[in-house]
Amino acid sequence: MAEIEIDLKRFPTASGVYLMRGEDETVLYVGKAKNLRARLRSYFNAAGDGRGQIPFLMNRVHRIDTMVTDTEKEALILENTLIKKYRPRYNINLRDDKTYLSIRLDPREDFPALQTVRRVRRDGALYFGPYASGSAVRETLKEIYRIFPLRHYPMATCRRRGRPCLFHQIGQCSAPCHGRISREEYRHLVDGVVALLSGRESEVVGILTERMRQASEQMRFEEAARLRDQIQAISATVEKQKVVEAGGGDQDVVGLHREGGEVEIVLMFIREGKLIGRRSFPLEWRLDEDELLAAFLKQYYSRDVVIPDQILVPFAPDDTDSLAVWLSEKRGRKVHILAPQRGDKVRLVELAARNAEQSFRERGSRREARREVLEEIRQRLNLSRIPRRMECFDISHVQGSQTVGSMVVLIDGEPASSEYRRFKIATVDGNDDFASMREVLGRRLRRGLREEDLPDFILIDGGKGQLAVVTAVLDELDLLGRVDVAGMAKSRVISNMKGRVVERSEERFFLPGRKNPVVLRQGSAALFMLERLRDEAHRFAISYHRNLRGKNALSSALEAIPGVGAARRKLLLKYFGSVKNIRAATRDELAAVEGLPARTADAVYRYFHEDGHS
Repeated sequence: MAEIEIDLKRFPTASGVYLMRGEDETVLYVGKAKNLRARLRSYFNAAGDGRGQIPFLMNRVHRIDTMVTDTEKEALILENTLIKKYRPRYNINLRDDKTYLSIRLDPREDFPALQTVRRVRRDGALYFGPYASGSAVRETLKEIYRIFPLRHYPMATCRRRGRPCLFHQIGQCSAPCHGRISREEYRHLVDGVVALLSGRESEVVGILTERMRQASEQMRFEEAARLRDQIQAISATVEKQKVVEAGGGDQDVVGLHREGGEVEIVLMFIREGKLIGRRSFPLEWRLDEDELLAAFLKQYYSRDVVIPDQILVPFAPDDTDSLAVWLSEKRGRKVHILAPQRGDKVRLVELAARNAEQSFRERGSRREARREVLEEIRQRLNLSRIPRRMECFDISHVQGSQTVGSMVVLIDGEPASSEYRRFKIATVDGNDDFASMREVLGRRLRRGLREEDLPDFILIDGGKGQLAVVTAVLDELDLLGRVDVAGMAKSRVISNMKGRVVERSEERFFLPGRKNPVVLRQGSAALFMLERLRDEAHRFAISYHRNLRGKNALSSALEAIPGVGAARRKLLLKYFGSVKNIRAATRDELAAVEGLPARTADAVYRYFHEDGHS
């Protein structure tokens, strides 16, 4: 343990947060406690507190700071905020930080529409999900529109059309934009969608059956036939869904499996008694399971995700009460965290645990396969170590303007999107890829030295020239030998006199100090992994460049209009959808935008129609 002088008596006995800092003031760990002095004392007991990672942590601690709070809930919120800010090395890290899709519907609108979103907000709208993939959402929406034809596009956009869109023609939109359905009739459709997405299919079927009977008695046979088809479609959809006996309601069920320092957590999503999906989180963790579970719940639900009525856990962590209060306030309704002891809910937790174990086994098989591929890369490219963390860099620009750089990361052969970075080139003018690459690499590696977070292997999209730049930067920072590097040159195409491809050479890898390139076997897993890394860096750079160009085009189109600032640009784009639609809008349509002063609306119209900017 580090030789540090810590007087535990100077720490308060109140609730709060503690930050353990290293020699360079880097925050190594953030924790919270009901009693700060008692909690910190456990780290300095002669026998330790039984957690395997504590010696590794305490050997690096040089100072401990504390922040006192009035309540445990405040400490929990502050701890979460500080973890997001500092990203401490010894706190839990949910590497898989993608947010699943949800379906949003705002019932306050005259003609509500369905939206797919990744962020769940407290904005008065209804949210359904989460859904495990885009294809799952598309399949759900496809069924809904076939049964309940809600609108697909913004009302303002559709009203500018001379006739209803194609979705109306195929029966998947009721065309409220052209007055083909009344507000009352449309509201019936919305009520059906809400009931269906909430899992109340029997209620929907009952309502539709009664409306079908009334339509038939009144000899409105076309309407009765349409209602009959809706009932049949709902019945077919329900049969595809898996039902679990959990007493109904919305629940998230946590399953946990641990072997040594590796942990697999599975989260099963149950909505109205139906299992709609699951999600797994692989973690490295050596502290106790109580702290692990509490940290997982705090990190996962701090995001913009759907919070259910109940969260079922295998055991109740010490933070259960404060977690439940925090989640209830975040959701706006009561949330229960339960560790069931008997009945259907226990069986659900056991099912989640079996899923976690199975996910761990499957990941282990995949991990072994990836390790073999990484070992092949190490041998073929003569690397000094297995490249567990691989980074690839790319530069993108158009004729030297708006040059950007990208960095993508593979960790143990899997993309780590939370580690991706984008760079705006600040010190290079014009078209100079070598100088741009030097700036990007210098910024990345200097930060890595400060944070002790360096890659094992850097792959550059380019040949000998780009490789020389990387080698020079590594030499300048005294990193030669600590970070391996290779340049990946694109395959060369040989064409005949008519321009037709007759031969495509293999990808070539250039290494420092070696004249001839290395060629990996075509179709090999090692080559595929490196090609995927290179292509992802290229895609990431291009997407960033296009985003900047789009913003620049938007600025040049709207910023010149007097009275149109950032807020009003956002308002116009939200209402019309694009600059093209703003340009095509009439004076009356611009004046109808709520929140846009008449004088500004007139200025926008004159800019596009009278001042020669059309």
